[in-house]
Amino acid sequence: MTRIVGTRDLDETRFDAEDARAALRDIVRTRRFDERALALQRRGWMSGYPPFEGQEAAQVGAAHAMAPEDHLFPTYRSNALQIARGVPMSDILLFRRGFPEYHSDHDVPVFPQAVPIASQIPHAAGAGMAATYADEDWASLVCFGDGATSEGDFHEGLNFAGVFDAPTVFFCENNGWAISLPRERQTASESIAVKADAYGIEGVRVDGNDPLATRAVVENALERARDGDPVLVEALTYRRGAHTTADDPSQYRDGDPDLPAWRVRDPLDRFAEWCREQGIVDDGFLEEVTDAANDELGEAVETAESVPRPEPEDMFDSLSEDLPADVRRQREAARAVADEHPETYELDR
Repeated sequence: MTRIVGTRDLDETRFDAEDARAALRDIVRTRRFDERALALQRRGWMSGYPPFEGQEAAQVGAAHAMAPEDHLFPTYRSNALQIARGVPMSDILLFRRGFPEYHSDHDVPVFPQAVPIASQIPHAAGAGMAATYADEDWASLVCFGDGATSEGDFHEGLNFAGVFDAPTVFFCENNGWAISLPRERQTASESIAVKADAYGIEGVRVDGNDPLATRAVVENALERARDGDPVLVEALTYRRGAHTTADDPSQYRDGDPDLPAWRVRDPLDRFAEWCREQGIVDDGFLEEVTDAANDELGEAVETAESVPRPEPEDMFDSLSEDLPADVRRQREAARAVADEHPETYELDR
């Protein structure tokens, strides 16, 4: 188990003060995003939302480990990783309002969020294989939870990567819960990382609530992957909130979790306290980055709200102008419904 916070001073690591401040800055940014997004969903501004409070350190650490050309394959709870990687907050908000994920036309090499469990894992292995065939020097990093390791896609993806030496890092955020199913009901394996042995690749564990340790482990994993040695990383963290806004964790959580204190403690508080002890941040720094995050969020919400709502017939825009008769009839029918019931399509989201 790799860990820095609570075991070593900063000058005993390969990181400097700016590395630590950058990690803390992005943890604050993404925590504020999560809090704001949850509040927006609760007032009906967008559809269901999967909170990631408690997992910011793992995701920020992994994002900071990636090279600019590395490809990210996120899951629906990877919003902190996407934001720290450079995806605009407004794009993620718009996705939750029913728009495509790439509204800003950014150039971050990231694939669409995968909502079906584990479906992105074989995709990441395949992309890694493609990089090898094209003789390109980048790796893919795919995110998933501990529940995904019970899906066939997980085993197929690791098997392909192991056989074909795909430059892929499999990044499992073991947050203790697969919706309502605890880890001990998910697998009898000693760990998630040990599952790598079956596929001839390396498996490692890291304190996922420690952003610098996570960055160090994922950096090493990506270096190995680019050399044709895929790696499975198990980041131990904890999901502090609900699975989604449609979930009630009080129905399956009873009392304090039977986990080490470092794993269930708030990673933001823990890392900020360590940074203060190292003498590299003060309360003024935290206030400054919080204010900046609030301003960024305000602009992101304004951007999302400024995007016009599409008309029903817009679903046909990507089709050829020379439309078949049945498609023309469907378009005309959609336009007629909108004209007949304007109040339905004028409602504010």
